[in-house]
Amino acid sequence: MKSTLLNMTAVLFGITLVASAGVGVVNMITEEPIAAAKEAATKAALTEVLPAFDATTPEVLTIDEMPITVYTATKDGAVSGYAVQSMTKQGFGGVVRLMVGFTPGGEVVNVNVLEQTETPGLGTKMADEGNVLLRSVQGQKLEDKKLVDGKLAVTKDGGDVDALTAATISSRAYVDAINRAWMAYKSVASGEAPTDVASGATATAGAAAGQTNEPAAQEGGQNE
Repeated sequence: MKSTLLNMTAVLFGITLVASAGVGVVNMITEEPIAAAKEAATKAALTEVLPAFDATTPEVLTIDEMPITVYTATKDGAVSGYAVQSMTKQGFGGVVRLMVGFTPGGEVVNVNVLEQTETPGLGTKMADEGNVLLRSVQGQKLEDKKLVDGKLAVTKDGGDVDALTAATISSRAYVDAINRAWMAYKSVASGEAPTDVASGATATAGAAAGQTNEPAAQEGGQNE
């Protein structure tokens, strides 16, 4: 009996060791391609949201305890625009990440949705070309928009950003991420400390992931 138990233990240990080694090998094989794919996606997004540029310099800020990266783009040694990789945790399906491009003067060039898990056919339309959310901000200086407490808001909340049909929560999340991008752009362009979107307090520079100060969106009807 004792011998059988030892044999079983040895076999299980061997299987675990082989499985762990296999997982490690797979991670080593896939880690570099995944990193390369992410880098390529970021470069593609920068091209889509920025005016013509030769190079970009990234700077990471922390707004609402979330890392927001600002890419200062230059052409022939002069600033040609700013791209901000922003995020929110207020999406109907969770995290939404955007790349928002600004001219040096602050006009929105374009918005590229990098990540979202919203409801197909409803919230996912935020990634469609020429969607109503994008049309509400593209080519405009955000300070010229109708603001609510100094921030963009959808029409249902007193602002003038048109929301996606039957996807109010997703639309609010999109606007929340753009507000954070706007705060980051203004900080880097002016050299002043960024302001938290949720509280209005002065934020900090540096990368530090964490939870947003805003309550997470609850499951329920989008059209609330």
